[in-house]
Amino acid sequence: MTTATVVGSGPNGLAAALTLAAAGVDVTVLEAQDRLGGGATSSELTLPGLVHDECSAIHPLAVGSAFAREFDLEGAGLVWRWPEVQFSHPLDGGRGAAVWRSVDETAAGLGTDGRSWTRLFGPLAERFGALTDDILQPVLRVPSHPIHLARFGAYAALPVPVLARRWETPEARGLFAGAAAHTFRPFSGVLSSSIPLALGASAHALGWPVAEGGTGRISRAIIELAKAHGATFETGVAVTSLDQLGRPDIVMLDTSPRAAAAIIGDRLPARVARAYRRYRHGPGAFKVDYAVEGGVPWTHEPSRSAGTVHLGGTFEEIAAAELAVSRGQMPERPFVLIGQQYVADPTRSRDDVHPLYAYAHVPAGFTGDATEAITSQIERFAPGFRERIRASQVRTTAELEAGNANFIGGDIIGGANTARQLIARPRTTLQPYATGVPGVHLCSAATPPGAGAHGMCGYNAARYALRRA
Repeated sequence: MTTATVVGSGPNGLAAALTLAAAGVDVTVLEAQDRLGGGATSSELTLPGLVHDECSAIHPLAVGSAFAREFDLEGAGLVWRWPEVQFSHPLDGGRGAAVWRSVDETAAGLGTDGRSWTRLFGPLAERFGALTDDILQPVLRVPSHPIHLARFGAYAALPVPVLARRWETPEARGLFAGAAAHTFRPFSGVLSSSIPLALGASAHALGWPVAEGGTGRISRAIIELAKAHGATFETGVAVTSLDQLGRPDIVMLDTSPRAAAAIIGDRLPARVARAYRRYRHGPGAFKVDYAVEGGVPWTHEPSRSAGTVHLGGTFEEIAAAELAVSRGQMPERPFVLIGQQYVADPTRSRDDVHPLYAYAHVPAGFTGDATEAITSQIERFAPGFRERIRASQVRTTAELEAGNANFIGGDIIGGANTARQLIARPRTTLQPYATGVPGVHLCSAATPPGAGAHGMCGYNAARYALRRA
């Protein structure tokens, strides 16, 4: 029987393990931490009974992916829940904008910019199923749906400020800026519109769901399916060399390129080793989880029903903050992402106290304390928030990396989304999952299509490994 060892049990390592095990491979998963799941885990971080997501929280691309279509995660106990508002963007004075599943309902809230929003996102959302077949794969390949991909690519190639000229109102421009900030990069670069376009279209086509009971339920479902196919799991095993693994036919590394180079050692071809060591990581995240009594008192009413809330003010404010972070400077008012998973999944709350997820974009390896900056940004758009905090827990960039070795410098997205790394990550090759060592493959978020609990990096890598095997 073909054997495989998967190093790392994040969502991509787990997806690779399930894909291989379902194909009849004898799979062993090794995890350095004391529990499985990597960034796709949940815990009671503040008060007993309140369920907080450790890292991955909202899942825009997890429902319609090829991995989700092939494996019945719902049959293994996973339940998806959707908020009424997929994401929102409050502005000062109670103004703001929001994205609903309906393109028309979203456009109606954007006034004079509604028609332009519909013309851009309507066609993308209608054909999103075909589009995901391509955008969740390596870019350097023959597309399955070239016409749909070409329409998407024509807009995706534009820098964010250029595409944002379609809208005139602060509400519509802010809404797009919030989605664009998910790239963790300056807005001015080529291809910077690719991720906000994909996220916006997915909000209309699939929604931005959460996992009932916490993101850890995603990991649990994959683990149960993998175990049903015979996969085994070991925790507390730190792998530093291929020599520790014996002689499996397939090795899947759910690690950073830097760690992969260290594990493979002298067997790694010199050109690949250079590329892995040059691989760029992005800015960091500084995370605060709150226990909030009564929820957040947003002055922008639709934000109270939103699963995700983007904080940062106007388009120009967010663009300036993201530019500063990329230069290693901590802005006074950083971009803050808020997760209100409880509005879709009330099981996470206890009585009228709710778990609130928040992180700010900060420079890589930031050593300061961004807690007050995050709290102040929330208070700015929700006066009275401070008085509702009953408990909180902080995770610095160093603590994020200590809990997950792939989060280098607090980089929770697996690598900088530069134009080069959006097209060719982790290196320029037609086989991004191959390391150049027979049977050894990279399957982390440093490979296409990048970060998320969709598992597509692991799924794609495992399918490639099976073809090679």
